[in-house]
Amino acid sequence: MKKLILMAAIAASSMTALAGGLLTNTNQNAAFLRQMSQDATIDITNIYSNPAGLAFLNDGWHLSVNSQSAFQQRNITTTFPLFAMNATAPGETTREFQGKAKAPVIPSVSAVWNHKKWSVSAHFALGGGGGKCSFGQGLGSFESLVGGKIAGLAPAMLPTMITQGLQADPYNLDPSTAATLGSMAQYKGYSINSSMDGTSYYFGLQLGATYKFNERVAGFVGLRGVYATCSYDGYVKDITAHYSIPAIPGAFPGVNGSAPLAGYDITLNCDQKGFGVTPIIGLDVRANEHWNFGAKYELKTRIRLENSSELSPMAQQMAADPTSALHNYADGKSVASDIPGILTLGAQYSPCSKVRINAAFHEYFDKSATATGKQRNRLTDTLPWEGMTKDGIEHNTWELNAGVEWDICKYVTISGSWQRTCYGLSDEYMSDMSFNLSNHMVGAGVRINPCDLLSIDLGYMHTFYQDRDVVTATAVGPKTDHYVRKNDVLGVGLNFNF
Repeated sequence: MKKLILMAAIAASSMTALAGGLLTNTNQNAAFLRQMSQDATIDITNIYSNPAGLAFLNDGWHLSVNSQSAFQQRNITTTFPLFAMNATAPGETTREFQGKAKAPVIPSVSAVWNHKKWSVSAHFALGGGGGKCSFGQGLGSFESLVGGKIAGLAPAMLPTMITQGLQADPYNLDPSTAATLGSMAQYKGYSINSSMDGTSYYFGLQLGATYKFNERVAGFVGLRGVYATCSYDGYVKDITAHYSIPAIPGAFPGVNGSAPLAGYDITLNCDQKGFGVTPIIGLDVRANEHWNFGAKYELKTRIRLENSSELSPMAQQMAADPTSALHNYADGKSVASDIPGILTLGAQYSPCSKVRINAAFHEYFDKSATATGKQRNRLTDTLPWEGMTKDGIEHNTWELNAGVEWDICKYVTISGSWQRTCYGLSDEYMSDMSFNLSNHMVGAGVRINPCDLLSIDLGYMHTFYQDRDVVTATAVGPKTDHYVRKNDVLGVGLNFNF
C-alpha cells in the first residue's frame, strides 16, 4: 500500500494544466495566431519574436494590447487487465480519462519608443503559460496501481476487517462465527475517489534596447524577468475493497459488502513561487527591399520554486522520504524548474510590396536545462512534463514554420501559417502523468487597418497532434496507453502608432 500511495501522490502532484516545468510560450499575441512565422517580420507585435527588427519602425510610440483564449483537452485511453475489477464498470478492461485545460484570458501588452537609431521596448506576457487543468476522475495510473495493490492486499487484510464488521451492528455475530465468515470472504473489486486541479502562471516582463547600426543592420539586447506562481489541489481517497461472503444455509444469508482502507488517504495543497531572469540578444538584417533576416538567442532561465504546502498526515510521511516524488512538494522545499535556452532563425521574402512570405527554425535546448522532476511545455502545447528526468529526452525540441501575408487592399491583410513541432521523447518518458505529442499547427486570420493610427488583429490557431500508443509490461499483463490531445486558441489584438 505504501507504493500505491507513493505513486498516487506522484500522479496527483503532477496533474497541472498550464503549469510547472520548463516552459517556453511562443504565442504571445493575436498576430502570432494568424501568422506563426514571425521571426523575421518587422512590427510592434514582433517584440518577442524579432526584437531587433523594432529599430526599423517609424519614429514615435508603438503600442499593442492583446488577449487570447486557449482551450485544451488531453485524453488518455488506458487498457489494463485489472480494470475489470472496478466496481463501477465490472468486466471492462479499457477506460478513458479526460483532462480539460482552459485559459480564457491570456493578456499581453507591448510598447516601443523609437528615436533615430534607438528603440526602447517593454513587453508583458505569460512567458511560460497560464491557466487551469482539471482531472475530475483521476488517471489510469491511479487505477492500475489501486487495482494491483488492493488485489494483492485483499487476501491478508479483508478477513480481519470483515470479522470486525460482522461483530458490530447490524450483524452482531459472536467472534467465532464472525471469524469463520471473514475467512470465507471473496475479493470482488475496488473503488477509488481521486481528483486534481492545477493552476499556474509564468508572468514575463521583457525590457530591452535596439540599436540601428545602419539602414540594414540592427541589434537587440534585453532581459526578461519571469515570476512563476503555481498551485496544486488534489486528493486520492475513499480507497475501498469490495467483497462477498457466500450464504450458509440456516446460519447466514450471505452478503456483498465493502471495506474501506482507512488511513491511506492523501491530500495535497501546494503553492509554489519563484523568479528567474532571461538574457536575450537579437539581430536583424535587411539585405534588400525583398529579403529580411532575423535571429534571436535566449539563454537558459534559472528558476527555483519555493513550496508552501499543506499535506495530510500520510502525505507528510511520504514527503519526508527523499526518494519519493512527493518530496518535491514538501513544505519549504526549493524545486528546480529552469526554462531552456532557445535559438530562432527566420527569413522573410517580399516578391512585391503587398505580399510577405516567411519561414523560420527554432531549437529549444531542453537537454541542458535543469529541473527537479519536471520537463518543458508550451502554452500552445500545454501541460507540464513532471515526475521525469531530462535523461528521457532523446534530442532537443525543434520547430519549422512558414507563413504568408497578403494586403488585399488598404484596409485588410489576410494571413495563414503552418508550424511543425517535434519532441524527442522516448516511450519510457511518456506517462499519463506527463506526456506531450509532436504536432502540426495551423493558424489564420486578418489584420484590419481602419486608419494609420490603429490596426486590429484577429487570429485562430488549431493544433493537430500525433496520437501515440505506449505499452508497458506489468506483472498482470501489458498496460496500453493511447494518448490524444486537442488545442484551440483564439485571439484579438489592438495596435496603435503615435
